[in-house]
Amino acid sequence: MALPALGPALPEIILALGAIAMVLIGAVQRERSTRLLEGIAILLLAVSLVLTVSASGTQTTFNNSFIADGFARFMKVLTLIGAAAAVLLSADTLRRDGSMRFEYPILVVLATVGMMMMISANDLISLYVGLELQSLALYVVAAFDRDNAKSTEAGLKYFVLGALSSGMLLYGSSLVYGFTGTVTFPGIAAATHGGHAGLGLIFGIVFIAAGVAFKISAVPFHMWTPDVYEGAPTPVAAFFASAPKMAAMAMVVRVFIGAFPGAIGDWRQIIVFIAIASMALGAFAAIGQRNVKRLLAYSSIANMGYALVGLAAGTPDGVQGVMTYMAIYLATTLAAFACVLMMRRDGKLVEDINELAGLSRTNGWMAFAMSMMMFSLAGIPPLAGFWAKWYVFLAAIHAQLYVLAVIGVLTSVVGAYYYLRVVKVMYFDEPKPAFQTADLGVRTVLLVSTIFVVALSFLPAPLFDSAAAAAKSLF
Repeated sequence: MALPALGPALPEIILALGAIAMVLIGAVQRERSTRLLEGIAILLLAVSLVLTVSASGTQTTFNNSFIADGFARFMKVLTLIGAAAAVLLSADTLRRDGSMRFEYPILVVLATVGMMMMISANDLISLYVGLELQSLALYVVAAFDRDNAKSTEAGLKYFVLGALSSGMLLYGSSLVYGFTGTVTFPGIAAATHGGHAGLGLIFGIVFIAAGVAFKISAVPFHMWTPDVYEGAPTPVAAFFASAPKMAAMAMVVRVFIGAFPGAIGDWRQIIVFIAIASMALGAFAAIGQRNVKRLLAYSSIANMGYALVGLAAGTPDGVQGVMTYMAIYLATTLAAFACVLMMRRDGKLVEDINELAGLSRTNGWMAFAMSMMMFSLAGIPPLAGFWAKWYVFLAAIHAQLYVLAVIGVLTSVVGAYYYLRVVKVMYFDEPKPAFQTADLGVRTVLLVSTIFVVALSFLPAPLFDSAAAAAKSLF
C-alpha cells in the first residue's frame, strides 16, 4: 500500500511533531521550560504560516479526506496569526498572575492542529477528528486557572455543552451518510445535486448546523460564551475569541458550500434564522453589560451573525465577504483584548467598563487604540469594520435577501450604542488612576492590530482581492 503524499498537510504535521517534542521537553524540565516552550510554540506557528503561504493550487491527500486550496490557506493564515497572538498575550500575563504552566503553549499548538484540520477537512470523518482535537485542548485551556472557581466553572460549562454539540454534529453526520451513502463532501454534493434534499437529509443538515453553530457561538447555541469569556483567564478568552472562531467559521463555510451546494434552498433558511437571532441578541443583550469581557462576548455573538449573512447568500461574493469579515474581526478583537489586558491596577486586572474612565488623559495611546476598535466593531465608516459589514450586506442584497440585510443594518445601529458608550467613558468621564505599564507582548499585539485596522480602513482592496481569489476555490 502506497503512502499518501504528505506535502499538502506539511504545516499540520510540523505542528503535531513539534507539540510531541514540546511534551517531552516539558516532562523533563517541568516549569523551568515554560519560556522555552512559549518560544518553540511561536516558532512552530511561524514556520507553519510560512509553509501555508508558500503553497499554491488545490491539493488533496489521505484519500481525498484532506484538501489544501486557496480558501483553506486564507483561513489557516488567520488561525495561525490568532494562535501566535494568543501565546504573546498570555505569556507574561499568566506568569504574573501565577497561573502559567508549561502545558499552556502545548495545548495552544495542539488546538491549532485541530483547527487547521477542520479548515482542510474534505469529509465528515476528518472534520470530526479535527473538531475533537481542537475541543479537547480548549476544554483544558478554559479551566486553566485551577484555583479560580470562575475559571473551573467556565471549563465545565464549555465541556458539557461542547460534548452535547459534538454529539449533535455526529448524529447529523450519520444521517447524512445514511441518506447519501458517502461521507466525502464531493460525494454528498453529487448526491444532492438535483436540488431539493429529502426529509431525512434535511434532518441531518439541521443537526450538523446545530453542532457547528455551537462552535461559532451563534444563537441559540451561544449560552456558554459570556460565562466562558468572563470566567476564563483574560488571555484565554482572547484566544477563544480569535483563532477558534476563524477555524469554526471556515468549517461552517466548507460544510455548507462544499457539501450541500445543491440544497442551498433548504440550509439557507437555517443560516438566515441563526444570523438574525445572533445579530439581534448580540445587539440587545450587550446593552446592560458592565463587564468588558462579557460585552466582548456578546459582541462576538453579533459578529458571527454578521459573518453568516455572507454565507446565507451562498455565492462567491458572499464567501468573499465572510473571509474579509473574519480577517477584520480577528484584528479588532485581538486589539480589544490587548486593551483589556492593559487594564491592570495594583497588580490585578480590572474588568469593569467604568475602570476605563478618563483613559484619554492617563494613557492617550491606549484610549485611541480602544476607540478605533470600538468604532470599527460598530461599523462606523470609513474604518475597517464598516467595509467588513459593507461586503457581507452587499452579498446578501445581490442574493435578494433584502430583509436579512435590513435587519443587519438595524442591529448594527443598536450595537453602536454600547461600543460608543465605552468611548464616552474613556473621553468624557472623570479620570481614574492610571493603569500599570503593560507587558511587551500585549503592547506588540495592540500596535500591530491597530496598524492593520487603520491601514485596512483606507486601503481594503488588497485584503478583498486576496479573499476573492481564495473564495473561488470553493466554487
